Amino acid sequence: MTFSRIVSMGHYQPSRVLTNDDLAQMVDTNDEWIQSRVGIKERRIADSETVADMASAAAEKALAGSGLSAADIDLVVVATTSSIDRCPNVATRVAKKLGITAPGAFDLNTACSGFSYALATADHAIRAGASKNAIVIGAEKLSDITDWTDRTTCVIFADGAGAAVVSASDTEGISPVLWGSEPDKGDAVVIEGWRPYIQQAGQTVFRWATFSLPKLAVEACERAGVKPQELAAFVPHQANLRIIEPLARKLGAPDIIVARDVVESGNTSAASIPMALSKLVERREIPSGAPVLLFGFGGGLTYAGQVVRCP
Repeated sequence: MTFSRIVSMGHYQPSRVLTNDDLAQMVDTNDEWIQSRVGIKERRIADSETVADMASAAAEKALAGSGLSAADIDLVVVATTSSIDRCPNVATRVAKKLGITAPGAFDLNTACSGFSYALATADHAIRAGASKNAIVIGAEKLSDITDWTDRTTCVIFADGAGAAVVSASDTEGISPVLWGSEPDKGDAVVIEGWRPYIQQAGQTVFRWATFSLPKLAVEACERAGVKPQELAAFVPHQANLRIIEPLARKLGAPDIIVARDVVESGNTSAASIPMALSKLVERREIPSGAPVLLFGFGGGLTYAGQVVRCP
């Protein structure tokens, strides 16, 4: 059987930094209130960059570190929930920007769990023989759909992109995915209608994440044949520090690295996992080949997790 593995990572964030003090000039809030409730100190906001621009920049960086060329890539998958344009999709625009000719190219929307869904889809394509080398991207420009007068949401969301080059492998570098959803809670996070704003029932999402997801994260490890204590790192969706830290504790693996990129980057939905993982890899905080649990969750309400081997 052909397996797949992550070969390299890349990420991109806009240069504009929006601090909590900046937000305090816009809405009734302050640094202490924001940090105590979501753990965020600052976030990046795109000005002229589009979702496709950020996705392309992250993908270009990942490709540069892979040892492959654009000619080797035969599949581009983009996870996004904030792309304004419906057609052409983001994936084909990334392919054009990078000079990738004739790839399979599609976008996928499962909100904040999008990257894990996209990674699993690329893994399935490679295992089935439909692809050999893929670029998987999570990219969001949530500032386009944020109500900057709503202090309950505007303090949370931000922009950015993360990408992974995924290639065929003789050994399993990406475990079978555990994915699912709870559609009866689907209206807890919505982006509905024409020119919409993100709206969410924060307490509903918080309770779901803190009470239902820990057992699913452990189940994702079981599906990979890895005990939580054997993990080198845990990279969950960077939703809220008050969700990330309890979820990490309930894994029962106190010594592993836990991604907390939300503090500096805010909640970037489908971009948050690949961006956080890319930074850990870039800083060499995780040994090559070490097992890392990725776990996405969010709008839908959807979830997905898998154990990957660090590139």
